[in-house]
Amino acid sequence: MPTRTSRLDLDEPVGTDLDELYAICSDPQSWTHFPSLRHTDPGATERMLQSWAEQWRRDGLSTWIIRERGSRTISGYGGCSKRRNTFWNLGYRLHPDAQGNGYATEMCEIGVECAHRTEPELPIVAYLLEHNVASARVAERAGLQLIARGPDVGNPDVDAVRLVYSDRSLTADQVDVVLSA
Repeated sequence: MPTRTSRLDLDEPVGTDLDELYAICSDPQSWTHFPSLRHTDPGATERMLQSWAEQWRRDGLSTWIIRERGSRTISGYGGCSKRRNTFWNLGYRLHPDAQGNGYATEMCEIGVECAHRTEPELPIVAYLLEHNVASARVAERAGLQLIARGPDVGNPDVDAVRLVYSDRSLTADQVDVVLSA
């Protein structure tokens, strides 16, 4: 079911979104805060797209394709996806041309509302790299608060620090799960 905001169309992803998604996921400007995650093979984007479709079927909520109202061009992707049956992960990635317009905040606010409706007992979490100040501001505007910081497990930069934002307090076990996700 499509979701609309005043400026955005948020749709479940479909296979025909692959080429535009790959263009975003392979663009170095889309990955300035975590360059090692940039897609260099369309197969990686296809697997991501298939994972989202499975999450939509299983959980009733996952990552949306973000478009400006009435446009067919993909501006980015984002939403809340369930992780380890423990928390909703709020995340997004925008095409460089779509950054700075408030689209991430607008999508995240709706994502938080939908996660609260879908499975309200699960916390909503955003985790990001400490140097990604813009994403931290988006998390805060979506109603999340900084609750933890720690090593960014799996990051090739051994000095990278992960910040954990949440809509509520988390137990020490929940924080450990988020830090290792």
